[in-house]
Amino acid sequence: MAAKKPQRNSAFAEAGFKNTIKALKQEIVDLYLSDEIPWVIGYSGGKDSTAVLQLVWLALAGLPEDERSKPVYVISTDTLVENPVVALWVSKSLDRMGSHAADQGLPLTAHRLTPAPENTFWVNLIGRGYPAPRPKFRWCTERLKINPSTQFISSVVQKHGEAILVLGTRKAESTARAKVMERFEQKRVRDRLSPNGGLPNSYVYSPIEDWSNDDVWMFLMQVGNPWGYNNKDLLTMYQGASADGECPLVVDTTTPSCGDSRFGCWVCTLVEKDKSMHAMIQNDEEKEWMLPLLELRNRLDPPKTPDADRPIRDFRRMNGAVQLYNDRPIPGPYKQEAREMWLRQVLEAQRHIRENGPEEVCYIELITLEELEEIRRIWVVEKHEIEDTLPRVYEDATGDAYPGGSLDDNLVMGATEMELLREICNDDELHFQLVRELLSIEKRHKSMLRRAGLFDALESSFYRNFYEDEDDAVQRARLRRDALGEAKERATDELAPVEASSSLIDEACK
Repeated sequence: MAAKKPQRNSAFAEAGFKNTIKALKQEIVDLYLSDEIPWVIGYSGGKDSTAVLQLVWLALAGLPEDERSKPVYVISTDTLVENPVVALWVSKSLDRMGSHAADQGLPLTAHRLTPAPENTFWVNLIGRGYPAPRPKFRWCTERLKINPSTQFISSVVQKHGEAILVLGTRKAESTARAKVMERFEQKRVRDRLSPNGGLPNSYVYSPIEDWSNDDVWMFLMQVGNPWGYNNKDLLTMYQGASADGECPLVVDTTTPSCGDSRFGCWVCTLVEKDKSMHAMIQNDEEKEWMLPLLELRNRLDPPKTPDADRPIRDFRRMNGAVQLYNDRPIPGPYKQEAREMWLRQVLEAQRHIRENGPEEVCYIELITLEELEEIRRIWVVEKHEIEDTLPRVYEDATGDAYPGGSLDDNLVMGATEMELLREICNDDELHFQLVRELLSIEKRHKSMLRRAGLFDALESSFYRNFYEDEDDAVQRARLRRDALGEAKERATDELAPVEASSSLIDEACK
């Protein structure tokens, strides 16, 4: 039987609830008035960030209007693959707080941050073919969460010289988090301000760092939400899921992963199971519309076996190289048919939600048009899949005409021509890919005034596609590896006398 976690002492035990909150609000006011450095509050929609934002809001509301001169930016990072229930909650909350702050004369503005189109989850997975994230290839966190918030905070620093980042991080979240916070405490430049390890000229203020989980809920239930939201609805949302925690604003790699928390990305494959979404569906019949998302997430997460997703991944790495591990090729990106399959399943899930979900999600976008256009560009321009299949996949999955624009005729070829090419290649996939890529390069360069890079492009094409098949590629990789090993041994043998002579000279000079 697992031992129970020790209960953390309440932050309200010594002075009482009202006096503790009063003192904390005064601390916030003193810090706010002590300099001209703007504040950036990280808001995820969860309990901790809501509590911090409420504290700051109430503290500033008590100031005379002429003293509310310093800007306060509330930022929320939407990865575009957030749990839809939470994403909707956060989006409405940001709209509400923006209007209420203006009505109350507060210098507070709300900002929804998203990753750049070329960095989104689906552009990387469906467009470039990155396999679903896993512990040893966790490509998502930096692109989806860290970069958008870092860019915003950096822009504030560039404009004002410095910035104070106000976060809802707590030592009670985890032992690892507590150690990180305590380490930065020792480097504090001012009372309650810790240096931000990843962002120069920015500091971290954690007003509720010593609060327990129960302290947070007590505050939220006792103190009304100043931007007009009902905190009891937030509690209900938490009760609808099973695990503790929330998805915090991620600004560096020390912040706990959303994969281990209640509210994170619905596509997260860094955990065994999406307990929160599973519980929401199980506990509320009205949320069964989310079932296709849970099923798609489970399909993205292959069984933990060596060959789990090997059949749908290329035997070559992204640059065309063949790398071996135990004499077997390390699988690379998803194959073309797999990427088309993932796109189809995302669009089908989106269609299901729009047709079966409540009115508030009938316009939900699991994948945006911007992302679709970037995926299409990558497929046709970078991967030379000049048959341009994305519009067809979209129309088959949704039943609607593809809303994007048309591509340059110099980039694509018709379906009839591509079928003929495949027939000429006798269904030899590598031969087909080579000829298709050569045709793509030729079509793209023929309209250029200067054909710079043509020979490099042709050379790269042959480098990726000259193999007869996977067995041939593996055999060549083995020969290359063995040849490199022999060359290294010869070089070592040739250098041995030189190193020995050098050693004797060193001894003689001592």
